[in-house]
Amino acid sequence: MHGINPTSLYVLVEPAFVEEKTTGGIILPEQIKEKDEWAQTRGVLIATGPVAFEFDDWPEGAMKPAIGQTVSFARYSGTTLKGNDGKDYWVMKDRDIMTTIEGE
Repeated sequence: MHGINPTSLYVLVEPAFVEEKTTGGIILPEQIKEKDEWAQTRGVLIATGPVAFEFDDWPEGAMKPAIGQTVSFARYSGTTLKGNDGKDYWVMKDRDIMTTIEGE
């Protein structure tokens, strides 16, 4: 278990896996992989704070992101934390989530 519990309007996202080689089979240098990890804009919504996605101006009937959905977010948003399970996670404001992505 990650052991990170967002408070207030924050959410916890597990970053998408960063490929170690291109589709053509070229192995990416460590420096490029690190840059890609920080520039990632996709991951899985793992947990939400108690008032996340509870905006006063939320459109009536509009779906809110749900735990387990793949989401995209603003580049370089949030803070990286290491969970109790040794994985890296992002903690960010709920408004940094821009889309949900179906089929992933």
